[in-house]
Amino acid sequence: MSAISFLRRLPLTGGYASSSRRPRPGLRYALAIFRERRHLEDLDDALLRDIGLTREAARSEAARPLWDVPTRWRR
Repeated sequence: MSAISFLRRLPLTGGYASSSRRPRPGLRYALAIFRERRHLEDLDDALLRDIGLTREAARSEAARPLWDVPTRWRR
C-alpha cells in the first residue's frame, strides 16, 4: 500500500463534538507511516528492488520508532 493511497482513505473530518477532541493531523500521518514501515518488512525482494530498497534498508526503516517522523509533522 502506498502512502498516498493510504492517506487518501483517512477522513479529514470526523464526528467529533469539538475541535479539541479531534486527532491532530501530524499524529494521523505518523501512524500511517508507522504502518507503512511495518508493511515494508512483508515485501518480497523483487518488490523491494522495484522501489530501490535492499532487505536490510527495509528492516532498518521498519525498526524506526513511531515518533521518528519529519520535524514538520510534530508541530
